[in-house]
Amino acid sequence: MSVTIYHNPACGTSRNTLAMIRQSGVEPDVIEYLKTPPSREKLVELVKALGISVRALLREKGTPFKELGLHDPKWSVDELIDQMLAHPILINRPIVVTPKGTRLCRPSEAVIDLLDNPVGRFVKEDGEVVEAR
Repeated sequence: MSVTIYHNPACGTSRNTLAMIRQSGVEPDVIEYLKTPPSREKLVELVKALGISVRALLREKGTPFKELGLHDPKWSVDELIDQMLAHPILINRPIVVTPKGTRLCRPSEAVIDLLDNPVGRFVKEDGEVVEAR
């Protein structure tokens, strides 16, 4: 199974998601999107595959969201994409792409349905136990 994760190693949710993927027996293609941001075309493709709006993919916490005034509805989709490309930290994460679909894995256990052999039980970094459904 081919799996790609748009990953931020500083994010606990992203680290937990990556660990669940690996525990399922898959070594994913890990894209550290802060170092290697997606192209405009790829970002638009991901948003479409996620089935959400560009605005829904914006991350507010720990980003320049407020400083840039991105809460204002005046911003067009293209302008929001421009901001995400200029400031990749604005892209919420982790995004996981598999043949079963594309998902923003918040919470990290959202990745379970995308895996062929999901873990039966996983303990997150904070000690929370996740049981496969």
